[in-house]
Amino acid sequence: MAAPRVALYLHVPFCRTKCDYCDFSSATNAGDPLPDEGIAWVVRRDLGDDATLADAYCEAVPLYLQEFVDRGLLGSVPSVYVGGGTPTALGDRLPAMLERVLSMVTLEPGAEVTVEANPDSLTPELIAALIAAGATRFSLGVQSFDDATLADLGRCHDSAQALAACRMLADASADFSVDLMCGVPGLSAEAWERTLDTALQTGADHLSVYPLSVECGTPLDARIDEGTAEQPDPDEAAAQMALAEKRLLEAGFERYEVASYARGGRRARHNVGYWTGMPYLGVGPGASSMLPVPLAHLTPMDHYTRTWPETWRARFILNDTLMSFLGYLWDRQPASLEPLTDIEAVREDAMLGLRLSDGITEELAEKAGVVTVLESLAGRGLVEQVDGHWRTTRQGWLLGNEVFSAVWAGE
Repeated sequence: MAAPRVALYLHVPFCRTKCDYCDFSSATNAGDPLPDEGIAWVVRRDLGDDATLADAYCEAVPLYLQEFVDRGLLGSVPSVYVGGGTPTALGDRLPAMLERVLSMVTLEPGAEVTVEANPDSLTPELIAALIAAGATRFSLGVQSFDDATLADLGRCHDSAQALAACRMLADASADFSVDLMCGVPGLSAEAWERTLDTALQTGADHLSVYPLSVECGTPLDARIDEGTAEQPDPDEAAAQMALAEKRLLEAGFERYEVASYARGGRRARHNVGYWTGMPYLGVGPGASSMLPVPLAHLTPMDHYTRTWPETWRARFILNDTLMSFLGYLWDRQPASLEPLTDIEAVREDAMLGLRLSDGITEELAEKAGVVTVLESLAGRGLVEQVDGHWRTTRQGWLLGNEVFSAVWAGE
């Protein structure tokens, strides 16, 4: 019997500093010494007296992953994504951990292995070590090449460091993507255009362009409440998204997803897997997993999924804090659990598939029961039917959340 295809996500919960807009699961205490209690003995046993939380995390990940490997869940892995947080904040610990993880799973031929990086923690030596360990692609969190914008976002690098990091990756002949953020209050059209021009000169064959989102509980949210920062203007964000589309298409990129552009067929295969229903396993504190119920039987979710119909889907997080991850490794009580019925699973595939410029097939729309919804959206000019597919129009792309929520609701 063929091994199930499951993508793998590794979450690194450390950053050098927290950005003002970020609500991801991460902390700035990677260098803290291990506490006397709370770390599993199997992690602590191979670490010296001067070990840090980052050392313990790099030891815990393979130990945690081994349980899934032993149960046959990772016998055919098409992609691996190391995200965060800031993976490169681990420094030279990161290549060693990556090499160990990749030696444990069975990668498909030509598998994509992406490592997220920040300009302030990337060096030529680290790039070379990661490539030697098995990385095939890098995702660089630039956000902007405008120093004032970077300061407003609370980033810990400047434009010069961002450019230097891009040059390092280009000099290493690495396949890399650059993340850019628009819709930042105070970001002028001219400054945004300069950032786009600079990004096009870096040699990156993939760009992600997304608007600033204000998340509850972040420093940015607090500054807005205090009146010391402005609320992002959705119209300005839409105009900057449209300008990015124009410039990148002219430069030979294709927009293949709401926020993603690729040149030369360099689509991010791991991310496309998310949008097309590919099962994935998340490892690390706060990492999410999504598995069909038959595959969920190979995880600690078995206790919860054994009575569910096999057409259902399980989305879950097993550990939601760094210390619980380091302390228990194989915690059978999920931090969160969201079962999706068979129709919900198919409708989710339809909703996420509409993020892609290719859209979804008419067959999937029928199966998800959203044809009437799509016809209504088409009447408003938000989607269209082309060559046996439903896809968003340009207006629907700019109003994507409205399209996706209507499809998910089925009305």
